[in-house]
Parts: sequence; C-alpha cells; structure tokens
Amino acid sequence: MKPADTLLTVDGAQPMRVIRLHGSTAQERDDWLADEVPLALEYNGIAYAVMLASPLDLHDFALGFSLTEGLLDSPSELYGVDEVWGDMGLTLQLRVATAASVRLRERRRAMAGRTGCGLCGIDSLSQVVRTLPALLPGAPVEPQAICRGMSELTALQTLHHATGAVHAAAWCAADGQVQVLREDVGRHNALDKLIGALARAHVGDAERRAGFVAITSRASFEMVQKAASAGMSMLAAVSAPTALAVRLAQSSGLTLLGFARGQNMAVYADAGRLVAAMSAVFPTRDMT
Repeated sequence: MKPADTLLTVDGAQPMRVIRLHGSTAQERDDWLADEVPLALEYNGIAYAVMLASPLDLHDFALGFSLTEGLLDSPSELYGVDEVWGDMGLTLQLRVATAASVRLRERRRAMAGRTGCGLCGIDSLSQVVRTLPALLPGAPVEPQAICRGMSELTALQTLHHATGAVHAAAWCAADGQVQVLREDVGRHNALDKLIGALARAHVGDAERRAGFVAITSRASFEMVQKAASAGMSMLAAVSAPTALAVRLAQSSGLTLLGFARGQNMAVYADAGRLVAAMSAVFPTRDMT
C-alpha cells in the first residue's frame, strides 16, 4: 500500500519521486511523504500557540486541543473555527465564549513547538501539572480486548501505511473494537484530534469510561494528562510510559498500560480494571 503509484491520492500526504536502494541495486519509484504544516491557533483574534501538524481533521484538533489545554470547559464554548491558509502555513481562528477568552488571557503563552513537543514555550512550572479531577472507575476490560484494539489500531492507520511517518490515537469500545481513529505527525496532536472527535460526536463520560484509548507512541506525562482531562479511564501505549506519567495516572485513577504489543502488555497504574477481568485466570494472585 506504500508506493504512490498504487494509490490515486492519500489525504495528508504528498507524492515524491525517490530512489530506493536494495543492496547493490537501485530503483526509482514514486512514494508518499506525510504533510507537515505550521499551524497557528487564535482565540477571538488572540494568538495562543504555533506548532507543526498534519492538515487533517482540523476542527477535531481545534476542539480537542482547547479542551485538553483547559481553555474550554466544554465543547459548547467553541462557537466556530475558520481555516485561513497563508504563504507560511495555516491559522485556525477559533470563536469562543467570553469565559474562554478570560482563561486565555490568564494563561496566554507564546508556544513555538516542534513536532512531538508538548510543553515547549510554557514559562512556569505551574502550567505543566494541572489539577485533574479524580476519574470514576471504568468497567473491567479483558486483556484480549486490549490486544484486539492495538491490532486494529495498527491495521487502520491509512496515512501511516502510506508514509511511515505519523502517529495515531484510537478510542476503542470495551471489546477492543476501534470506534474512532485520528492520525498526525505529532503524537500529542493525534490524541487531541481524537478527543475533539469524541466531543463533537457527543460521546458521553460513561461511554468513555467503558472503553479505552490506544496510542502508537510512548505514554509521556502529557499524553496521560490529556487522556485523564478528557475523562478517559484507560490508556494503552505501544511503548513505555515515563515515571512522571505513571505518578499522574496513579493519582488520577487512570489505568495505564505500556508495551501493548501482540499478546503482551505491562500494567503500570490502577490494575483494577484488568484484575476483575483476569480473576478467573489468576484466582489467588494479588495483582493490585
């Protein structure tokens, strides 16, 4: 699926002629490269952040970023989003409620973040760790459902299959079936897009707690913070978490899984949801 000559178009990617080397042989062929554009966010005309992102699902991103940044208390505070393209990149002009404008002025920062950077530009430590409400417990999830979700996450990454250069975040039902998936060159952006998509689809808190989020990256502190702030009670990552991410997951009541690959995974925080599902397998083992 990767060569450009086998696909008519790939959203979020550009075709390019490349030379592929295989040992002592060389072949010229078409390929796809992931789009990456400078993206600025403005709230009621006030500049807030600039980052690099994939130009896909931008309304999802605008809403999800605003919610996870704490600029909006609810999706209803976002009145509209305009996309303005210029020679240097893209500006998302958000029209928000007055209360959101007040929050913005209190927390305004000039953030020029490179791809994958979640905290660039923050000018005080108090802006890093925000107080999050304790999550309500979710229903038990079978480990096999985690395996299914991670497998479907990999299979459904259309842009990544074409370019090999983007991350994905997916929301999975309790049985592991992927319900919504978003991709981006930045792992934080992919999760923001997913959170925005769920908010726009009016997926409620109870439904979110019943499922879980699967991501293709490591579980860094900000990935856990974004998931918890959006009411997600379980996060499964392909790679490892950081120590700070584990401490945040423990304090907020989020079930955190790492190295979720094939039939394997490691539980780093709040194993209770898996304990209930695995009690028949390990009836006498204390997994807490």
